[in-house]
Amino acid sequence: MDPLKKKFFEKSQTLLKELKTLRKEKGDVKIGEVNLGQVLAGMRGVKSMVWETSELDPIEGIKFRGYSIPQLRELLPHKKGDRQPLPEGLFWLMLVDEIPTQEQVDWLSDEWEKRAEIPAHTFDILESMPLTAHPMTQFCIAILSLQTESIFAKKYAEGMSKDDYWDASYEDSMNLIAKLPRIAAYIYRRNFHDGKHIEPDLTLDWAANFAHMLGFENQDFKRLMRLYLTIHADHEGGNASAHTVHLINSTLSDVYYSFAGGMSSLAGPLHGLANQEVIKFIFELIEDIGTSKPTKEQIAEFVKKTIAEGKVIPGYGHAVLREPDPRFIAQKVFAEHYITDSDHVQIVWDLFEVVPPILADLGKVANPWPNVDAHSGAILVHYGLKEYQFYTVIFGVSRALGVLAATTWSRALGFSLERPKSVTSEWIKKFVNKA
Repeated sequence: MDPLKKKFFEKSQTLLKELKTLRKEKGDVKIGEVNLGQVLAGMRGVKSMVWETSELDPIEGIKFRGYSIPQLRELLPHKKGDRQPLPEGLFWLMLVDEIPTQEQVDWLSDEWEKRAEIPAHTFDILESMPLTAHPMTQFCIAILSLQTESIFAKKYAEGMSKDDYWDASYEDSMNLIAKLPRIAAYIYRRNFHDGKHIEPDLTLDWAANFAHMLGFENQDFKRLMRLYLTIHADHEGGNASAHTVHLINSTLSDVYYSFAGGMSSLAGPLHGLANQEVIKFIFELIEDIGTSKPTKEQIAEFVKKTIAEGKVIPGYGHAVLREPDPRFIAQKVFAEHYITDSDHVQIVWDLFEVVPPILADLGKVANPWPNVDAHSGAILVHYGLKEYQFYTVIFGVSRALGVLAATTWSRALGFSLERPKSVTSEWIKKFVNKA
């Protein structure tokens, strides 16, 4: 048993015993109430699932196993000469609740390299797709094609014990995470670089090798990928893509089915596709105003006009957060350190000053601050990755770290099939009248 799996098994067994005792002794304790507004608004804020890997605080933002993003940038292992955390370190932390050593992170990088080979049929399926297919469509199809490699599905068909569900899920998760950068890079090079693919460089870490296969050898871009793949990895379990993975996996569908479903959810413009919408908004702003160096006054007028047309300002607002997204701030700090000459980045910073007061004055927005999507596209454009249709795929590669770590925990703790109770609108009207 590998060292990470062994550590996970020991910790999960301890927590499993604790939760079984709690359910037996305290199962009737109420931890919240659902109101009609929550029923009619997508179960907003209803506490109904356990998600070990991260927690979202409305004020402080995302915390991974209790650590904030600034703390992780200091505590997680780095590559020599780089200030950005390695995503491998975050996965280790999310899985076993321990900050890893450099040696442990190096082991994980090597382990993912060993598992990264893609079956030929996956490439064949991608090549059969029209180039007009959105990169997220191709990404989801490629993930599903890997289901033929599922260890969980194979062992379940052989009569696997429930006690071993976590083990097969761990193996599938490790294999899928290892393969995702190659698949994503293949889609990018196929769609936007005439199919001129770049072979992996096994001397590089997971994020740097992804940058290399995309075709970007700039060291600062590799630093960006390490940061990007870390801060986008998880956002507790209630967001649409994470919840989708959790729901599908609760049926004992393996991680390939589950993650493909989550990525279909991430592709929605109210979720992950918003990072594509933000940079489109900036491009439209530049075209409308007629300059890539607009004044704040010009930006404010464009924002007001957009709102007057009944449109939203993409990248602003969040269902939970009530302060600027720490993931936005982390990207801003990166850009301030590494980028000094980007008109697109400057527009992002100007929007940060202009948009919140305008949205606040409307009196309809609980959170007028930027979220993670507000900044990422401008930085990618600066380094030459201008094909914004691909941005959500990068997001998806990162999100695998959190949702698959959490999925392994779900199987280790034996969580039940998720089955909330629905009601009809007629039931609601009768209930309200009776109340």
